Amino acid sequence: MLLPDVSLWSINDQEINLSRLSGWNVIFCYPMTGRPGFAIPEGWVQIPGAAGCTPQVCSYRENYTEFNRNGIGIYGISTQTSETQKEAASRLGLPYPLLSDVNHYFSSTLKLPLLEVEGLKLLKRLTLITQSGMIKKCFYPVFPPDKNVIEVMAWLSENQA
Repeated sequence: MLLPDVSLWSINDQEINLSRLSGWNVIFCYPMTGRPGFAIPEGWVQIPGAAGCTPQVCSYRENYTEFNRNGIGIYGISTQTSETQKEAASRLGLPYPLLSDVNHYFSSTLKLPLLEVEGLKLLKRLTLITQSGMIKKCFYPVFPPDKNVIEVMAWLSENQA
């Protein structure tokens, strides 16, 4: 399946159109990262698949060098605003961009699964592996979140030509 021709704002204040990226890329979608001083939604940890965004984001950070060495791009997507994502990226020292799908253009075009909590429409956790704008693999559901990077690396080592 082709990625949609949709541009999303990155934490670097640039629009990125994932469908126009060349080569191999990993796009992991997550509900939301927590933010110091802000309460998470009530019952968050009881919602299957909701908790664990920060450990997942950090697991990609810890393996970024390996992906980069193999020419594989990493992108994280949530429906949080770019400002919220900038704070998380700075606090967590992320070397890859987070993209905001705050208007649900990307998720609605691909009909990605959402969860609703306290009036927020959030992406359910899933990971896409793409090659030059074509989705080659989708991991869904993703559990546990911090181990997804291991599954992705294993799949790429077996399937990357």
